Amino acid sequence: MGIDEILLEIEKLPFEEKVKAINEIRLKLHEISPFKNEPVDCVLWVPADQVEANDYNPNKVAPPEMRLLELSIQEDGYTQPIVVWGKNEYYEVVDGFHRNRVGKECKEIRERIYGYLPVTIINPDRQDRSDRIAATIRHNRARGKHQVAAMSDIVLELSRRNWSDEKIGRELGMEPDEVLRLKQITGLAELFEDKEFSEAWEGEANLYEEYN
Repeated sequence: MGIDEILLEIEKLPFEEKVKAINEIRLKLHEISPFKNEPVDCVLWVPADQVEANDYNPNKVAPPEMRLLELSIQEDGYTQPIVVWGKNEYYEVVDGFHRNRVGKECKEIRERIYGYLPVTIINPDRQDRSDRIAATIRHNRARGKHQVAAMSDIVLELSRRNWSDEKIGRELGMEPDEVLRLKQITGLAELFEDKEFSEAWEGEANLYEEYN
């Protein structure tokens, strides 16, 4: 059967089966593509209810910018897929938190794309949440404004997962002093348990204990 015949057979399929068949073809082509190591080489359409926002995205978009994003997608369509992690009908957003929202919350767009979303999958074999957090930060640090408190919480979580300051800085693209400042914001002593403090600090701490 030639390509034209295959396309005619796909065209006859019911909607959901057609989308599934097209996705399967794209995945097979991706396997033999010279660009198979690049996630954007394979964009799939998946039901929007299979795509879940993460709970650690520190990048915030102001209402005017959110409206502009919605207008852009209304007028120009989805020009960027949502970057996700996952497989087997569950996908967690790594980059594209707000594109995900627009596709689900804007009735006109949701209907136009049949309740589906365009996704590209990264690192499906990396199960550790820390890897996904780091990927989200890398994707977003050059865009928008990260809320300081949210970034501080992320540094806290990575520290609790035994990431060293050096690894946090390397994976998130931060200078050592930035990592330290974010740790200080948390105000949690556990983040500094491996640090050496001066005798003056210890003296002040002892004095505080005497008065309490």
